[in-house]
Amino acid sequence: MVQTRRQSAARVEQAPAKDREWVRQPAEVKPTFSVATLRKAIPAHCWQRSLVKSSAYLAADIAMLATLVWASTFIDAAPLPAAARWLILWPLYWFFAGAVATGMWVIAHECGHQAFSESQAVNDGVGLVVHSCLLVPYYSWKHSHRRHHSNTGSLAKDEVFVPPFRAEVTNGYEWEQAFPVRLVKLVGTVTVGWPLYLFFNSSSHHYEKKWVNHFDPWSPIFSKRERLEVAISDVALVAVLYGLKQVAGVMGWAWLAKTYVVPYLVVNFWLVTITLLQHTHPELPHYSDAEWDWLRGALATVDRTYGWLLNTLHHNIQDTHVAHHLFSTMPHYHAKEATEALKPILGDYYRYDDRPLLKAMWQDFSLCRYAAPDTPGSGIYWFRK
Repeated sequence: MVQTRRQSAARVEQAPAKDREWVRQPAEVKPTFSVATLRKAIPAHCWQRSLVKSSAYLAADIAMLATLVWASTFIDAAPLPAAARWLILWPLYWFFAGAVATGMWVIAHECGHQAFSESQAVNDGVGLVVHSCLLVPYYSWKHSHRRHHSNTGSLAKDEVFVPPFRAEVTNGYEWEQAFPVRLVKLVGTVTVGWPLYLFFNSSSHHYEKKWVNHFDPWSPIFSKRERLEVAISDVALVAVLYGLKQVAGVMGWAWLAKTYVVPYLVVNFWLVTITLLQHTHPELPHYSDAEWDWLRGALATVDRTYGWLLNTLHHNIQDTHVAHHLFSTMPHYHAKEATEALKPILGDYYRYDDRPLLKAMWQDFSLCRYAAPDTPGSGIYWFRK
């Protein structure tokens, strides 16, 4: 259940019978605290970016993933029925390899925020290598993601997970409410949502250009000074794809599919799921230009938990996201302590959700079909079902 400190906050649309009430973030009232106040509340050591410590986390992830890949070479020869190998052993490998690789993705993401070390050259070098190995265009995503952090919660300027929005709430049945449609859209989002975003800018900021993507240096997503770095990302991806082709030539395409492609798809699932649920919640607002400011937008996110194991393997990206949006250059290994320091000041502006993952995915995807203000003309938009 999402925990708040003052249950007198305004009520949102209720979920179906036997479900909980949603209590909105107090978005109509601007925070009385400032970013400076929040910064002072965080212990000084939380701002330290240690190359040694960050590298140790990355090395641990690489070692775990290498061990999993090595162990997977014994699966097909295991003295078990083929059904057990395919229904138990390979899924276990895919789950853990995907989770560990997601942790590596998170560390590369921190490189883009300059949170890995004090050196920008080191950050970008590590981020480019790690993200490229996961088929992520490092610089391209770094620049678009920075714009997301600069415009979070803005219906006009945010870069990702911009919900459909309407001038007023509409009543009556719509075909998107049908169970099969919702299920297909949810499955599609968590399976092909990431490549659709990279190749077609799906669910993101609207640009006038017909085809907007993360691989075109002249895409309107990027400024002129960023074009060369976008091209560097493209070259790095081509190099990795060529390397994978060479590995497949030696090990076989079936081996590559089982060992690399499926865990890669698992990483994509976690990437979309984590980021979708961080910004999609019945209690979170979106803002028009007239109401938006950076602090209100940064607070329009929610911390969640997927259990100790996944939280740990994902380097707590899901349960410290509020602190991350407020102070994105802070390393992940200080984010939990910083979150605890921020909670007393944030009060009702802090949102935490401990519902089971699948339940939260289905409920929030169903309850958050579009955003609309309570009254026409208001600049504060709430998710509607």
